[in-house]
Amino acid sequence: MSTLALRTRPAWDIDRWVRDFFGPATADDWFAGAFTPAAEIVRDGDDALVRVELPGVDVEKDVNVEVDRGHLVIHGERRDERATGDPAHDARYVREVRYGSFRRSFKLPAHVTGEAISASYDAGVLTVRVAGAHKGAESQRIAIESK
Repeated sequence: MSTLALRTRPAWDIDRWVRDFFGPATADDWFAGAFTPAAEIVRDGDDALVRVELPGVDVEKDVNVEVDRGHLVIHGERRDERATGDPAHDARYVREVRYGSFRRSFKLPAHVTGEAISASYDAGVLTVRVAGAHKGAESQRIAIESK
């Protein structure tokens, strides 16, 4: 499971560098038939847009978007509709498309509730809008008094 926070991270974040280098999938994901769809988080005013690439997925039947203990969780399954169960027919010379279950988790700011979240799907991309995710996120300068 990958976790992305809905906030800006510093450029020197070593954890992010390690995830970028080794990829978001764990060894268990490779052997369990799971995959990790690509995702991005974009700021749109005070809102955050989480975009997840899910081409070829029936989102109404196979995708769930929910809030669970302060995390936005997107999980589901990409099914291989062309598989027949016959190994001779299903043999592929090159297979770069991943099938199976997936799960992405994104840490939400403490003030965000499920009512602030909406989702839509278009052209293979699931877009989840988190309204007010960046509200009050700007830094504020505090005056220092001299004594």
